[in-house]
Amino acid sequence: MTKTRKVIAAAIVILALIIATCYWQIRQFAASPLAISQETIFTLPAGTGRVALEAQLVRDKIVPQTLWFGALLKLQPELAKFKAGTYRLTQGMTVREMLALLASGKEAQFPIRFVEGTRLQEWLTAMRAAPYIKHTLADDQFATLAQALELENPDAIEGWFYPDTYLYTANTTDIALLKRAHQRMTALVDSVWQGKVADLPYKTPDELLTMASIIEKETAVNDERSKVASVFINRLRLGMRLQTDPTVIYGMGEKYNGSLTRKDLETPTAYNTYTISGLPPGPIAMPGKASLEAAAHPLKTSYLYFVADGKGGHTFTTNLASHNRAVAVYRQALKEKNEQ
Repeated sequence: MTKTRKVIAAAIVILALIIATCYWQIRQFAASPLAISQETIFTLPAGTGRVALEAQLVRDKIVPQTLWFGALLKLQPELAKFKAGTYRLTQGMTVREMLALLASGKEAQFPIRFVEGTRLQEWLTAMRAAPYIKHTLADDQFATLAQALELENPDAIEGWFYPDTYLYTANTTDIALLKRAHQRMTALVDSVWQGKVADLPYKTPDELLTMASIIEKETAVNDERSKVASVFINRLRLGMRLQTDPTVIYGMGEKYNGSLTRKDLETPTAYNTYTISGLPPGPIAMPGKASLEAAAHPLKTSYLYFVADGKGGHTFTTNLASHNRAVAVYRQALKEKNEQ
């Protein structure tokens, strides 16, 4: 072998070693974990290219400054097809896994929980505080929301949103979330209305929903819901006032300070069922499915009264004398508890 050939052969060997070393370094970099010690939310703006992505990752201390980032994207071009969005990066995730996630477009999802028995105003407040929601409502007035959802009556939207945990991606609008909840509740109420037992004192689905909202506020015990429903159904049929405290509280609005007085019970409002006959003009909260089913399928009982039993449930009675005794037992139990 001539000297020239030996030089060429040596150069080829050196080049092969360099290529192999670079390839190994790229693979090592791709398999290395991100430089994060906890879950990190990363937002990739639209129009970001390879160089800008690397600069942002380095700036956010997610990956170190290295020669191998650009080389990895050239070696595996499928990882360079990243999409704009907000992503959840987890501790231990590798650089390759991160790039695959950015290329997949599977954005991070965030939960927001709307609890049974809460009011629409509370939902709107919770949404204002939730991260990554795009707020399009000018304010939290029911009229503003009704207009955005194209609903005719802004005074009749309380209760018409299904309570649940909703997942959303960054920049989901407040209206989009509320529309999902409204559509679910509308479909559920329609289904329950179609399957309700006969001869209930409801003229419209809204009245069924109103009853369900009262049941939701009166008890959190599943086994009691249909009993509570029976009490109110019996009262409606007899022409007795419902006399349920949650309606008084709702009618008081911001005047309610955490306790009810006799004066509160005697002060008329559109919702005070101590002063009005029949159902209030609309729901007082967002009921869950169990309360809707109870309103549509109440137990057949003779109960006309119920009061808390001090143990998380209620005592149900058929006459005022028995009710008064149950109230006395509850007050005594409450007194003993407070003295402990």
